[in-house]
Amino acid sequence: MTSPIKRLIQRLQRLRKPKPQEHGQSAPPVPGNRPQQAQQPIRATADTLSIDLVNNTTSSNVYAYITGQAIDNNNALFILKADGASAYYPTSPSKEGADLSDDASIPLGAPGSTKTVTIPHLAGARIWFCVDDKLTFLLNPGPALVTPSVTNNSDPNINKNWDFCEFTWNSSQLYANITYVDFVGISVGLKLTNTAGATQSVTGMPANGLDTVCSALQTQSITDGAPWSSLIVKNPSGGNLRALSPNNGAVTGNDFGTYFQDYVNRVWSKYASESLNVNTQASFGTVSGKITNNQFVFDTETFSQPSSADIFSCSTGPFANASGSQLRNAIIPRLAAAFNRSTLLVDTTTPATSVDEYYKDSITNHYSRIVHEANTDKRGYAFPYDDVAPDSGVDQSGSVFDGAPQVLTVYIGGNST
Repeated sequence: MTSPIKRLIQRLQRLRKPKPQEHGQSAPPVPGNRPQQAQQPIRATADTLSIDLVNNTTSSNVYAYITGQAIDNNNALFILKADGASAYYPTSPSKEGADLSDDASIPLGAPGSTKTVTIPHLAGARIWFCVDDKLTFLLNPGPALVTPSVTNNSDPNINKNWDFCEFTWNSSQLYANITYVDFVGISVGLKLTNTAGATQSVTGMPANGLDTVCSALQTQSITDGAPWSSLIVKNPSGGNLRALSPNNGAVTGNDFGTYFQDYVNRVWSKYASESLNVNTQASFGTVSGKITNNQFVFDTETFSQPSSADIFSCSTGPFANASGSQLRNAIIPRLAAAFNRSTLLVDTTTPATSVDEYYKDSITNHYSRIVHEANTDKRGYAFPYDDVAPDSGVDQSGSVFDGAPQVLTVYIGGNST
């Protein structure tokens, strides 16, 4: 049975609203900014944390970078220096696009090597990796970090083989996850060991995970004629470099147009005469909605028909929340997740269905389906609200967390063991 702490953390995770970063990618979850009133004590963490970076690639030229907000230093922009131990706190530059003054490229060594680095408490942090090259990070006034982009063709990193995982580590806990919300690239796995020696793992994809995803996207395009294969990005040599999510694919011109319209119409037809029960997993309890005047009405909140782009983004059209309504904030993740997983015609309560019932409609987020199938444990964020699950349900988000972390191990280039 899922512990009260895990249920609470999952519930808080599902309430987050995705926000775009400066370069246009979705922001990492920041569990450290959410309330942590757990139902049992959470052990306090130490002041520093060790992270083991394991080079599971075939390259001797792999570099890591760690960025975030230094919680114990007024949330200042933090970058770990190349020695893997020293903090670099950039000052605000006088112009946009300024270079970093310190080297932040952490070499991982030969294949099979492990590089241990040490970090302070960080929020909204990322561990970036690049194979056979170094990444370029720039600074804007603030200072604000300009990070690599997969959608800006003028970005100096656009043709490089890079990826990242996400974490927040504060005085209450370490929370880390792998992510495919923006794209699939280098295979990444996680293992978290706590001070008692217990471990949690997210295995990620095998070394050939990207090729598996790209092949399945091509097959899906042949099956339904939708532009899934256009999400595949090639490197200058013609090999697979990454697979963009359909949300980012739309940014680069791979428009899915009215792809979801038939499914949306069927949902609207069903709930014109039936009620959809949304378990908010919050103080609002379960709220019911029906179609009235072509709007999905839940108490004081109304939702118009979402477009394909709205469904993939989970944050535009009816999934936006300009008013800041807490009830709407509770409904949006669960409704958006149900559209992406195409479960609204399977069960009149959401979230309620088992993982086995996700993505069974012919019209669904096949990118997310394919990504989960390619992961050896079927876990990893594939769309912004992929952490939505029924109470005591199976985690899909690919996260690890603990109140007394000893070491976080990150496997780069192949899943963990």
